Amino acid sequence: MNTAEQLHAGIAALGLTLPEGAERQLLAYLDLLMKWNRTFNLTALRKPAEVVSHHLLDSLAVLPSLEKSAPAIRRLVDVGSGAGVPGLVLAIVRPELEIASIEASQKKTAFQQQTKIELGLSNVRIHCARAEAIHDTFDAAISRAFASLADFVRYAGHLSNRLLAMKGVYPADEVAALPLPWRLAASHELSVPGLDARRHLLVLEKD
Repeated sequence: MNTAEQLHAGIAALGLTLPEGAERQLLAYLDLLMKWNRTFNLTALRKPAEVVSHHLLDSLAVLPSLEKSAPAIRRLVDVGSGAGVPGLVLAIVRPELEIASIEASQKKTAFQQQTKIELGLSNVRIHCARAEAIHDTFDAAISRAFASLADFVRYAGHLSNRLLAMKGVYPADEVAALPLPWRLAASHELSVPGLDARRHLLVLEKD
């Protein structure tokens, strides 16, 4: 199975309907990431098949939970976005979303800027900064593998009253250590095609 077939099968397994051309753009993102990674070391993954499962499908797996959320999410900020995961991936498949991407690494934001230009992602704004330096508000803030839930709240809590934390195994200790007035509003266990690992999306809200 080549990467295009792997991606198509994974999208079908997730039950997602994507706009025309979105799969082609996701593969273009993959090609750009592989090209840049040879020079700039943007991700530890070296095989395209691993990027499909660990980055693309892992990001897409959160979509059903995002789209069922109330109130609906229209403006989303990705905190510590790295090479654009999940922010750029979500921007590709849901062009109606307004995505802000925050990443402190210049080489990673340079890659994101080039990706935005080449894929024509007019719904994306990219900030080379730390989250604390951004003074805007959003419907929700999302982050993947942030150091801890307490740190996520500390550095991104001013951006939104709803934080979405992409985690692996359910982090019971981190949930218990959440500082007031934050609480766990929901926990969604995710199944990522081709990824034999536990995944959760935790929704944090202020009381």
